[in-house]
Amino acid sequence: MDTRQFISLFIFILSYILFVFLTNRRTLVAVVGSLLLVLTGAVSLGDALVSINWNVMGIFVGTLMMADVFINSRVPAYLAEIIVRHSKNTAWAILFICLLTGFISAFVENVATVLIIAPVAISISRKIGFNPIKMMIAIAVSSNLQGAATLIGDSPSMLLAGFAKMNFWDFFFYKGKPGIFFAVEIGALVSFVVLYLIFRKNREKIYLPVTEVVKSWIPTVLLALLIIFLAISSFVDIKFSYTAGVICMVFGIVSLLWEKFVNKSSIIKNIRLLNWDTSIFLVGIFVLVGALTLNGWTDKIAVILSGLVGKNIFLGYFLIVFLSVLFSCFIDNIPFLAAMIPVAIKISATLNIDPSLYLFGLLIGASLGGNITPIGASANIVCCGILKKAGYTVKFGDFVKIGLPFTLTAVSAAFLFGWMVWR
Repeated sequence: MDTRQFISLFIFILSYILFVFLTNRRTLVAVVGSLLLVLTGAVSLGDALVSINWNVMGIFVGTLMMADVFINSRVPAYLAEIIVRHSKNTAWAILFICLLTGFISAFVENVATVLIIAPVAISISRKIGFNPIKMMIAIAVSSNLQGAATLIGDSPSMLLAGFAKMNFWDFFFYKGKPGIFFAVEIGALVSFVVLYLIFRKNREKIYLPVTEVVKSWIPTVLLALLIIFLAISSFVDIKFSYTAGVICMVFGIVSLLWEKFVNKSSIIKNIRLLNWDTSIFLVGIFVLVGALTLNGWTDKIAVILSGLVGKNIFLGYFLIVFLSVLFSCFIDNIPFLAAMIPVAIKISATLNIDPSLYLFGLLIGASLGGNITPIGASANIVCCGILKKAGYTVKFGDFVKIGLPFTLTAVSAAFLFGWMVWR
């Protein structure tokens, strides 16, 4: 082991440990770790910059811009009130809110989705005299689940697309077979039953007038156009090089300009309010993982795991999915997925199989595993923070009581679907 290999592995492991114990300082940890890699010579500045997938960053920041404008349009809040008003009782109101959350989360980043729905959910719960903790947990896990369904739904999906060169359409149909979207929806169907069992006793009648007023439907139209353009770009930019990132940034800038000239808001203020914490965190993760790959650690880890798996493809698939679930319970799924994608590709090559089986299994496990604990995903942390600000404390056990059965059910269904389709 040469010096550069030792430094890259040491900084990566140390960063991971700090991610667990310094959850609120994860961006600082990622940035400091990246800088140390460059300063110690483990990677050159040029290699560090090249390791950052700027296409993914364009997708992430662009969709964040659109999400903020979408929130301000009040369309999600308006739809949520309509749904609650027409629900026959509290249980169905919560379930339909979760469905709305999932639908939005398939096209808007998870944290942004929670920020869209959470204030509405808390407001509604107060109006009907209902404790919002369980409802908010259900919203967070529903957001995380559906975020894996499309390319723009969540950071892990974007990471997978960036590494595997997958375009928007590949999430629906990949190499002639049903894509990850359908695996997620199968998981969503069975996990919906779990949510029903959790809330079935809440049969209070709801009388809620619609007080939300839509400011404009234009942001909704822009979001729909973004999805259409991304789908079209899938046929143009086959190698997933830069087109999707450019499209998202253009639509994000157009959204901010529209907000500026129509609602007279400040562009600088709106840009400052974006989720830069996660954006910078992603940049740092790209550098940390890039250093491992450049210094040969991805190959070494792949060789070790291949030795454990042998020629048993199912065992490899099982380990990738459920170890991803286990690790994602306590470690942010972004760095875990980023580190494991190159490994999964290498193992697939060793077994001489198409990597889609292991890649989709990895995304399923890492995205849904974070639903088990309140620290497993960014959306969960944001959810608990919003509740705390509103005067409600989420206990670790309260989250697990909902997150664990929801996750195991969704993952098992998606796992079986993945094996039947992509083995």
